[in-house]
Amino acid sequence: MPNTYTQIHIHAVFAVKFRAALIGDVWREQLHQYITGIVRAQGHKMLSINSMPDHMHVFFGMRPTQSLSDLLQDIKGGSSLWINAERFITRRFEWQGGFSAFSYCRAEVPKVINYIRNQQEHHRRQKFLDEYRQLLAAFEIEYDDRYIFSDPV
Repeated sequence: MPNTYTQIHIHAVFAVKFRAALIGDVWREQLHQYITGIVRAQGHKMLSINSMPDHMHVFFGMRPTQSLSDLLQDIKGGSSLWINAERFITRRFEWQGGFSAFSYCRAEVPKVINYIRNQQEHHRRQKFLDEYRQLLAAFEIEYDDRYIFSDPV
């Protein structure tokens, strides 16, 4: 698109279905690389990616050539197909429906990258649901508690 200039930084968060702790340490980095490949193949720029056993954080520079929903569908659909094909787990892997996405200005990029890189340390002090609600509140996003990820059973 000639004469189109953008600077769009998106932090997306999505969870494993039922918040099951299925993302294994043994293949976690491979998953990050696979998702990074999807993001790059769609023309976007991965800035930071990290996961916990039950959820994923991706932070990327987005090009206006694709909708955010389509990109997240590609990421979630493609990665779950790959996880199942590789048979990293004994049962079927699925991501929870939906996602959250937050936009940041350029000045905040280093802070968000650091936040995502330090997820393991961060979650020693704060539960995922508390973090998630805090993000929604900070961005003044209204939500219905019925559709917020529930604690694992």
